[in-house]
This record gives sequence, structure tokens and C-alpha cells, in this order.
Amino acid sequence: MLIDLILLVLGFVLLIKGADYFVAGASSMATRMCIPPIIIGLTVVAMGTSAPEAAVSISSAMHGSNAIAIGNIFGSNIANVFLILGLSAMITPLIVQKNTIRFEIPFVGLITVLLCWMGMTFGMISRAGAGFLLGLFVLFLGYLFVISRGTTCDIDCDKAMGGVKIAAYILLGLLALVLGSNITVSAACSIARFIGVSERVIGLTIVAIGTSLPELVTSVIAARKGQSDIAIGNIVGSNIFNILFVLGIAGIILPIPFAKEFIFDGIVATLATILLLVFTLPSKRLSRFPGVLFVLIYMVYLVYLICGK
Repeated sequence: MLIDLILLVLGFVLLIKGADYFVAGASSMATRMCIPPIIIGLTVVAMGTSAPEAAVSISSAMHGSNAIAIGNIFGSNIANVFLILGLSAMITPLIVQKNTIRFEIPFVGLITVLLCWMGMTFGMISRAGAGFLLGLFVLFLGYLFVISRGTTCDIDCDKAMGGVKIAAYILLGLLALVLGSNITVSAACSIARFIGVSERVIGLTIVAIGTSLPELVTSVIAARKGQSDIAIGNIVGSNIFNILFVLGIAGIILPIPFAKEFIFDGIVATLATILLLVFTLPSKRLSRFPGVLFVLIYMVYLVYLICGK
């Protein structure tokens, strides 16, 4: 137990430092390449911080642990919006780009509903369904490429890091994020089992929160540094990446049975997206009040999982 606690602290240290380096490197990449920070957040940062979800879900699918594969994705996406964006908005109001509100956030809601529909209709994520998810992911990358082409470069690139330093920051940051997340999840699971928490609850809570820790630390640090585009883009991009790429790859490897109990989690994930859209649409920002509300909703969701299941 003592060793697990020490490992838990070590994991948090790696996550914090990794996120700090990763945000710095990604921001400088955006500056030097004249790419909007929101695009960097939706791609490089989102995919990098979603690496733990990818590793856990794909490995779970390969070993037949289907509940962990799907539960991890739903749980992580719910935590990303309610917990991570909630905490980030409590630190500082987050400015949200028009394209994010008009296209990316609704797209997250659409693919979440699509995932639930697949599960309800077919009882699984088949290889054909997984291929369709991957096809949507390719289209999403194409959309990002199109909107980035219209960006004019009016940034002083001399203020950015050098290319080698950027690469070092991103690679070291990503390595620390993935390593820290793996250590944290492993230690948290051991502690949870020691105190008698069920495996199902661990999958929906400890594992989901643990694999979302990179997004949490990255978004909070980005918010503190005034990088709202990266904070928002990281979460929206991660949720898209989790559903389309992670479950797409996992489902291609092996069809994933979809238990009916996950419909509730899908509804909560959809609600999170709807509330995010409702609160950001009028003012193009996520203020502190919705942030507090989001965190409270997430606490209620956790209590329901622990006490109701």
C-alpha cells in the first residue's frame, strides 16, 4: 500500500512536468509553423494526451476486456468535459473559437450518439462499424487541414523555440505524460482493490480518470498560461480521437460487445457535450459558473457509479 502511494505521487509529478513541457512545445510549434493553436490542440496535443486511453482500450480489446475498452472511453470523455474543462474554467474563463462551437463540439455530440446507436442496434462495435469510425476520423483530419489553410501568418517566429528544442519538449513531455499516466493508473487500481472497490467501478472511475490525467494537467496548465485554444482544443480533440480512432482501431482488431449498461454512460457523455454547447454558444466562452456546475455534476455522477452500481 505504501509503495502504491509513493508511485501515485511519482505519477502525478511526471504528469505535471510532462504537461508543462508538452504545452510549451506545442505552443511554439504553432507559432513557428503559423498554425492556429486550436489546430495544435485538436491534433498534436489531443492525440498525445489521449495516448493512455488508446493504450488501455486497445490492449483491453485484444485481451477480451470489453467493458474496460468502452467504459474507459465513455468515462474519459465525461471526465474531460465535466471535470477537466470545469476545473480549467474555474481557474480562468476559457475563450472558445467560433469553429469549435459551430462544428467541433456538435461533432463530438454526433459521434457520441452514433456510438450509442451502434451499441443499441447491433450490440457491438463490429469491424465494419469500427471502419466507419476510422473513416470519419480521416474526414475530421481533412476538415482541420482545410480550415488551417486560410490562416495568415502574422506571428513573430523569432520569439518561438528552435526546432530541435520544440521536438525535445514535445517528445519528453509526451513520454512523461504516458509514463506518468501508466504509473498513476496502476497505483490507483492497486489502492482501489485494497480498499475493496469493484473492478467495474474501477474501470468507469479510476481507470477513466487516470487515463484522463494528461488532459487534466495539460488543460489546467494551458488555462493558467492563457492558452484557452489549447485547453479547449485538447479536450474536444481528445473526445473525438477517443471515439473515432481509439475505438476504431480496437474494433478493427476485435469486434467489441456493447453492454446495455453503457447506454446510461453514453447519455451522460452526450449531456456533457450539449451543456458545453449551451454555455459557450451565447458568449463564446466558458465562464467560472458553468465550470463549477460541471464539476458538481461530475461529483454526482461519481457518487451514482459508486453507490448505484
